[in-house]
Amino acid sequence: MMKKSFAVFILCSFVFCLLSFRVHPYHVGSVEFNYNSKSKTFEITGRFFMDDLENALNKKYGRSVHFLNPKYKSDINKELEKYASEYIRLKSDNQFIKLNYVGYEEDHESVNIYLESETLAVPKKVEAAVSFLYNLFDDQMNIIHIVIDGKRKSEKLNYPDRYLYQQF
Repeated sequence: MMKKSFAVFILCSFVFCLLSFRVHPYHVGSVEFNYNSKSKTFEITGRFFMDDLENALNKKYGRSVHFLNPKYKSDINKELEKYASEYIRLKSDNQFIKLNYVGYEEDHESVNIYLESETLAVPKKVEAAVSFLYNLFDDQMNIIHIVIDGKRKSEKLNYPDRYLYQQF
């Protein structure tokens, strides 16, 4: 009787563990390009699921890093800087704009990535190329927001689409 109770307990524990493990069924991220008229720069924030971004970095750079482990912070910063430079591009009025990696922060199950552009005049035409996590998922969707003078234009990009054009 004791062995049977123990076996039922183990089985129930196993099922509970499986049910409590959550995998999000959607591969979605967002990137906001917000033009700051005081600094004359775009402030860029990308928000992605932590596990997806971690897996994308691990696949891209062939080594394992973990966001929640402080010993990887320096490595993650280096990898995110390279990753962002490859997977986010910005043009304003037909000129490529240099983007500088600022840093990242963990926010529960997601990661916020921060970039800032070089200074530029208020843009009339903005072209963005965003392909974050496309190296990992062929069903990735990125929601892109471009905000200039309080006017927001948003669009979603589904893999393999990566280009967004907006007139202001």
